[in-house]
Amino acid sequence: MSTLTLHQLNAADEAGFVALLDGVYEHSPWIAQTAFAQRPFRSLPHLKHALAQVVRQATLDQQLGLIRAHPELAGKAAVAGELTAESTNEQSKAGLTHCTADEFARLQQLNADYNARFGFPFILAVRGPRGEGLSRQQIIDTFARRLQQPAEIERAECLRNIHRIAEIRLNDKFGVTPTEGNLVWDWAETLAQHTEADTPGVLTVTYGTQAHQACARWLQDTMLACGFDQVHIDAVGNVVGLYLGTDPSAPRLLTGSHYDTVRNGGKYDGRLGILVPMACVQRLRQQGQRLPYTLEVVGFAEEEGQRYKATFLGSGALVGQFDPAWLDQTDAHGIRLQEAMTAAGLPGDLASIQALKRDATQYRAFVEVHIEQGPVLDALDQPLGVVSSINGSARYTGEFIGQASHAGTTPMGQRLDAAAAAAELVLAVEQRAAQDAASPHGPSVGTVGVLQVPQGSVNVVPGRCSFTLDLRAPTNAQRDALVNDVLALAQGIAERRGVVLKLERSLLASAAPSHPDWQGRWAQAVQALGLPVFTLPSGAGHDAMKLHEAMPQAMLFVRGGNQGISHNPLETITNDDAQLCVDAFMHLLQQP
Repeated sequence: MSTLTLHQLNAADEAGFVALLDGVYEHSPWIAQTAFAQRPFRSLPHLKHALAQVVRQATLDQQLGLIRAHPELAGKAAVAGELTAESTNEQSKAGLTHCTADEFARLQQLNADYNARFGFPFILAVRGPRGEGLSRQQIIDTFARRLQQPAEIERAECLRNIHRIAEIRLNDKFGVTPTEGNLVWDWAETLAQHTEADTPGVLTVTYGTQAHQACARWLQDTMLACGFDQVHIDAVGNVVGLYLGTDPSAPRLLTGSHYDTVRNGGKYDGRLGILVPMACVQRLRQQGQRLPYTLEVVGFAEEEGQRYKATFLGSGALVGQFDPAWLDQTDAHGIRLQEAMTAAGLPGDLASIQALKRDATQYRAFVEVHIEQGPVLDALDQPLGVVSSINGSARYTGEFIGQASHAGTTPMGQRLDAAAAAAELVLAVEQRAAQDAASPHGPSVGTVGVLQVPQGSVNVVPGRCSFTLDLRAPTNAQRDALVNDVLALAQGIAERRGVVLKLERSLLASAAPSHPDWQGRWAQAVQALGLPVFTLPSGAGHDAMKLHEAMPQAMLFVRGGNQGISHNPLETITNDDAQLCVDAFMHLLQQP
């Protein structure tokens, strides 16, 4: 089969256009017919996006018809040999033509249960996020998980998987391989092999652990292999790589993100922002190209604040905000931060850490690529988003202290129940944050992410309950109002219930609007790929928040799959979206 080109596609009449795209969307030529009016297509990403938007704008009946045009996985059509050539190839690559008897029976039962629940077949891009095929167990696990979703959410997920199927089919038609996207995807898989967890598939990398040190060494070695001129691990464990420019006196461009994770986290949060510029440096080196300025890529050692309450430790050191008191913090095992540093081979002294502060006048800006960590881009079938600002946030650890007593003999009106106070606070936070839903600056969010009753027992009224607070808003003023109200609510709950409230703030991060010029540069990079520019705020905190305090900053988001879930093993991106990140970053690097 000859390779299709955009020139051929743009030059074809409507019938020819539809014929050239036959098989991209299963038995649904109306999608290509509708997209025909949008010619000429400037790039393959432009075509993919246009086709997806046709489906987004279609009627519900058309969308359901598209879903129902697809066969069941290992279903009757497959058994009877009635699949299209494209579906046969995809199911074969995923091994569905070689199911064991138990696997086949399980899939038949899932198909039946799914159709009974939703009234349409289960759709999954079985060639997966890298395009090489999911395992049969991955398919069965995904099938079982999605069977539990609400119907509207599942219908949208089916359509997104149909677009992924179409994307891979278009790649095949055009003879396109996302080489650097594959590289980034594979690097993320390799880096995820270093984990503190004993359970397979669980990724946990916290500051200073053996897994954390292994990640730093891998980044250092891989940066050197990519062609960085200088790479070192600094006094706090940041991995710093320099790709030298032609003008040593020109201000540098700083980029990067963090390589630590939350417990049982995802493979792309933070790490994508290190791996994408690494792929760019490898391309530059292979092409024998130098930038007019030095590119500095930093894998920040700590951002998540998991082992120690020292969030943004890595990027904070670069802007002179390493708190000396952090060195005396202890983890859950009583190990001081300074001890963890020296055990990891770092100096552990304050002078070495303070020497990491960068001279902002020697830098053009800080830019960061990051997975969105939310559902917005995925829901809009928009692969990239330009960030307008990063929400300000405040975090607290707290505890209600009441009186432990016998659950059977203590009357309800005489209890000093610490857990009940915390439960009331959970609802109060939810209600107060929701009041900002219509704010002109954007909504606020509030989360009680940890609740713990020490030495709790089924027959004891809880005497203590510890908790955390995470409060975020798009402006500092809105964040402060939210914080003040929540703290007042917490104190009111304590007084009314006769318990003691203890609170300690662990983080106060200012909102960080993107620098207009650098936000515009990201927008130009996205447009250069043939994609429309979609702008959105970041609800999550990022290293860019810290660098914002010293220099201009701007971020690029890439959509996450599985409805944008993050801080979760289901966090995922595709190789094609990773390639878009690399291409956008390369465009930004070469702007004057």
